[in-house]
Amino acid sequence: MRTLVHLSDIHFGRVDATIIEPLVALIAELKPDVVTISGDLTQRARSEQFQEARAFLDRLPNPQIVVPGNHDVPLYNVFARFFQPLDKYRRFITDDLEPFYADEEIAILGVNTARSLTFKGGRVNEEQVALMREKLCPLGRDVVKIIVTHHPFDLPEGFDDDELVGRAKMAMKTLADCGADVFLSGHLHVSHTGHTAKRYKIGDHSALVVQAGTATSTRGRGEANSFNVIRVDYPNIHVERFVWQPAQSVFISNQIEKFQQVSNGWTRVADDNLMNQ
Repeated sequence: MRTLVHLSDIHFGRVDATIIEPLVALIAELKPDVVTISGDLTQRARSEQFQEARAFLDRLPNPQIVVPGNHDVPLYNVFARFFQPLDKYRRFITDDLEPFYADEEIAILGVNTARSLTFKGGRVNEEQVALMREKLCPLGRDVVKIIVTHHPFDLPEGFDDDELVGRAKMAMKTLADCGADVFLSGHLHVSHTGHTAKRYKIGDHSALVVQAGTATSTRGRGEANSFNVIRVDYPNIHVERFVWQPAQSVFISNQIEKFQQVSNGWTRVADDNLMNQ
């Protein structure tokens, strides 16, 4: 079995400082095999914000799969935005914009969807899709294949399609051919779990889409701060959501969703609602 912690939308520059210590302590207690962070480490891509993000990452377990988000691209510095969009991200966080981790049970590929030409949206390109094919297609069926992006491949109800990562359909065809199992993303500050088959309808392929809320930002958009813990024990995956309780200054597990791979993809087995929000 492998345990992944999935954080997103950290937003240093707009964090609730009271969350940091309990979050770091809980993640250490969970002893994850991999920590994944699906973008927006900063609020405005400023050096001091990246420095705070770097210090935070240094306190978390390794290995880590980290990708940038649209907030990690400078907004107001026009020169930096168009000519050095991820210069500070590369300097303080990592120079690897397509990080990859694999062992005998899981393979995790991070894909950079942040772009200079859009303030909010993101996209993937053909070069990145070729990399997905190269990294994931040779792996066996019993290796659970996980893609980490900032911008989502699917959406909860109530969101417009312009929130989807650009060229998603083009990428999804390759990912379906390679047997992609799980998509981890952020961007929306809303927790959500769904299936790709509802939107893409590519043969009998059905992967899980796991959306993380914001772990630490004060920009919660009506939802409490949260993060996901994903336990992979092929052919089973459990997605557990931890939600911040400010009155007690702790994260509490409030839902476990269980999935199993069957002939037509990943299917929900049961939901255990541990507490009501």
